[in-house]
Amino acid sequence: SLPAKLINGGIAGLIGVTCVFPIDLAKTRLQNQQNGQRMYTSMSDCLIKTIRSEGYFGMYRGAAVNLTLVTPEKAIKLAANDFFRHHLSKDGKKLTLLREMLAGCGAGTCQVIVTTPMEMLKIQLQDAGRIAAQKKLMAAQAQLSSSSGTGAAGPAVETRTTATQITRELLRSKGIAGLYKGLGATLLRDVPFSIVYFPLFANLNKLGQKDPNAKAPFYVSFLSGCVAGSTAAVAVNPCDVIKTRLQSLQRGVNEDTYSGILDCTKKIWQKEGPMAFLKGAYCRALVIAPLFGIAQVVYFIGIAEFLLDMLPKHRA
Repeated sequence: SLPAKLINGGIAGLIGVTCVFPIDLAKTRLQNQQNGQRMYTSMSDCLIKTIRSEGYFGMYRGAAVNLTLVTPEKAIKLAANDFFRHHLSKDGKKLTLLREMLAGCGAGTCQVIVTTPMEMLKIQLQDAGRIAAQKKLMAAQAQLSSSSGTGAAGPAVETRTTATQITRELLRSKGIAGLYKGLGATLLRDVPFSIVYFPLFANLNKLGQKDPNAKAPFYVSFLSGCVAGSTAAVAVNPCDVIKTRLQSLQRGVNEDTYSGILDCTKKIWQKEGPMAFLKGAYCRALVIAPLFGIAQVVYFIGIAEFLLDMLPKHRA
């Protein structure tokens, strides 16, 4: 049932995000840093420096936004894919690859309603620590290079903002469109991702089914979700880099600003080279693999069906 699908998707999203959020934070910071003042050399370097400067919970900056909105996002994504698969099937026959891809395309298009504002707010919170650390480093270097040492500015102090404050400011200054900045880039990432992910997962999962009418074992669904998720994540990583850059409202020292998808693509290619489009790719694979593996296990086990079945018994 639809309520069961929504609950399963929501539970899956909450569990997955909680497990992999620090890696997602590292991905955002690695993707946003340009050839100016580079703060991090790798995912592990980013996480270590984040813990040292911001504490353990610094790795979870922006997690509240993600945990709040990931439930409807994952629920819409998984339920929409099932909806389109059902309506594209003919008399219950096996879907062709093209129809599976169309179903994934529909799911990816539907989810951006929630994904775009969620990513917009999350990126601001995740990247704030990197920008603050960069400013502190620049201030310290300026102080050391000062001949007299007097009159130099002290270290920059980060002013922490919340998702609520960012939302209010965006709505006040730009209206609802402010929360949907980067919508085109989000579509450019999520639609191809779903086109690759859902057909690949469905076909990998079928390999573990002993009976076409029975569910595959949970470990098959988990591994299928991991493989399909990481493959799709790496395939669309260039679009994710562009989306992250476009949705970042603040820039570090000597970092470029962008007017749109084409301008962002051109500047990255010219100033950072083609390999810049793969920044954070392994982080994204590490995030998406367990996230979708867990999502598919929860979804296919059907936790929601169990909970919904228990309600009448409990009332009785």
